[in-house]
Amino acid sequence: MKQSQFGRDLANDQFPNLTRNLSLVENSLSNAMAGARVLVADQDTLTSELLRSLNGREGYRIVSVSDGREAFRVLKADADFHVAIFNIAMPHLHGVDIVKYMKTEKRLMRIPVILISDEGDAKTVAECFAAGAIALLPKPFSAEQLHRTLRLALNSIGRAEVRRAA
Repeated sequence: MKQSQFGRDLANDQFPNLTRNLSLVENSLSNAMAGARVLVADQDTLTSELLRSLNGREGYRIVSVSDGREAFRVLKADADFHVAIFNIAMPHLHGVDIVKYMKTEKRLMRIPVILISDEGDAKTVAECFAAGAIALLPKPFSAEQLHRTLRLALNSIGRAEVRRAA
């Protein structure tokens, strides 16, 4: 504990603007995430509870469905999401299949997808990333892990918009 405090003090002494700049970056990320629409497709109530807790704390606007078929229907009608979170193994239509579909539709390609799974073996990981997911979150996960992964996804949107503008 003392060593990490020493490291912070040393960084503040040598780089006085670092702390201020990091705070500015974190604040701008938080502002960018406020109000982000998130499509969630998972039959697990724990995931829904974690997202509801983040919804109140971070201001996400959650659209929650319980299976892959419902997620597919929502995406057909509405592409205005900042992030999508799908369970890999859902009734009717699996998360990986939805991601593959999204990558074929121009209006859905820009939505970063986080997949969640009870399995984290190499084959599952490879399948998720090959389909086009930006992250795989193995269950069980904490609210903090979910929040960090959502921040990663929202940050990837910002980088893509900067690349398109250049």
